[in-house]
Amino acid sequence: MPELPRGTPEILAIYLQIAQYPILAQLIRQRMREELFQRGVITPQRLEEETRAKAEISQRREGLTDPLAQEDAARWGQRVALIREYLTDFYFAYNLPMEQFRQILEEILGDRTTRRDQVGLSFNPELAPRDLLLAQLAEYEALPEERRSQVQHHIEEIRVVLIKMLISDQLRFVRVAQAWFTSEDFRFILAHHLGAGKIGGKAAGMLLAWKILRASVPEIAQQVQIPRSFFIGADIFYDFLALNGLEYINQKYKSPEQIRAEYPQVQEAYSRGKFPAEFVQRLLAALGELQGTPVIVRSSSLLEDSYGTSFAGKYASFFCANQGSAAENLESVLGAIRRIYASVFSPDAMIYRRKMGLLDYDERMAVLLQEVKGQPYHRYFFPPVAGVAFSLSPIAWDPRIRREEGFTRVVLGLGTRAVEQVASDYPRMVMLSHPLLRPETSPAEIRRFSQQYVDLIDLENNALVSLPVQEVLQRDYPGLRWVASVEVGEALLPLYSLGSSTSLER
Repeated sequence: MPELPRGTPEILAIYLQIAQYPILAQLIRQRMREELFQRGVITPQRLEEETRAKAEISQRREGLTDPLAQEDAARWGQRVALIREYLTDFYFAYNLPMEQFRQILEEILGDRTTRRDQVGLSFNPELAPRDLLLAQLAEYEALPEERRSQVQHHIEEIRVVLIKMLISDQLRFVRVAQAWFTSEDFRFILAHHLGAGKIGGKAAGMLLAWKILRASVPEIAQQVQIPRSFFIGADIFYDFLALNGLEYINQKYKSPEQIRAEYPQVQEAYSRGKFPAEFVQRLLAALGELQGTPVIVRSSSLLEDSYGTSFAGKYASFFCANQGSAAENLESVLGAIRRIYASVFSPDAMIYRRKMGLLDYDERMAVLLQEVKGQPYHRYFFPPVAGVAFSLSPIAWDPRIRREEGFTRVVLGLGTRAVEQVASDYPRMVMLSHPLLRPETSPAEIRRFSQQYVDLIDLENNALVSLPVQEVLQRDYPGLRWVASVEVGEALLPLYSLGSSTSLER
């Protein structure tokens, strides 16, 4: 008979294995009771007395104030039978060895499915609890190659179930991800999981890209880090809606004009929302691990960053300085989550869903909480370079550029100005096929189309701010030579040393 993972509670092991034989389940439990009676664990009379007593307790627990009037004989019989089955499993698991249970199965099933050396699943992955799936997957992955090949189909099946349970149910994503994710990756997610629902498209894409990069280009992966992350499951979104009576707000089928007009009221309603107490405590503990580090609260809806639907810029993300007291930091992050939840109904998101034929999809919003990568500089915190990359370039100003190799928009400071176009300010465009080419052809154009403002965290004021670059960067900035050039007359030259009259251009 196939073995369950080590450490599986015996009562759960018995239940899961019997569940594989729905037609024979009654006969199996009858034989189990015979064994219990023969060994003196319990008498038939005592078992029936306890069964009926617990059945009456279950009636009261379910709110039946007058069981005789509210439950007919058929329903009472069904109740008694279910409780008898539970007690049979319970007494067997806690009084007799599992070897005895295996013998009963072998007697009933014969040699059809009970060979001791068989390697295979003894439970239905679609119905099994998460911990059992993880334990079984880890056990299979640790098998020698020859034995592992015999259960490869079970490995793939368990991975698919776990991906759909924890990450995404987008089939195109699942087909790719099941070849890369292992039990170690699922345990990583669970160790950083706040809630029980799926972690959403943005988090899913990040983790899958990281797995593929590590396996395909390890020399580059060594230079890349995923920021410390926590995954707020989509179930918290539903809990938030139910707790605050917001589940009936539905903008999907209204006109764009109505959606725009009513969105401020939606935002106001969400801004007053409360969260489940257990989730708040877990979030507080997560923020404690990130103490002193600015964080970003990012949308990660189930539709976001999926195949063919990027939702880029449609949902909200917010930086939190995380420099206040524990209570202040917590409220700042909760406020950001509220605004992200409200952005599910933003005009941009709703109109984009209509355009992509996704209005009827039950959009569920997960949230990705991450530390902000960067360095403190005087009173500010920001990375020297941040940006966004695209796999296909919509423009090519030079015939040498290969559009299919993509491009990046790069900025000094936080990457907000690279993601969203800001009037009169410009990110640096880098074409990946020819990174040294730039669309500007003269120093005057380079000066005009350079970055003027930088987004950063003001550590003293505990806030996200935008300041002129020249106000932030001083001569002591460690990365100055990489983000500025020297203006000499009409020329812009690389920065090697600074004189007293030197002016800078980004």
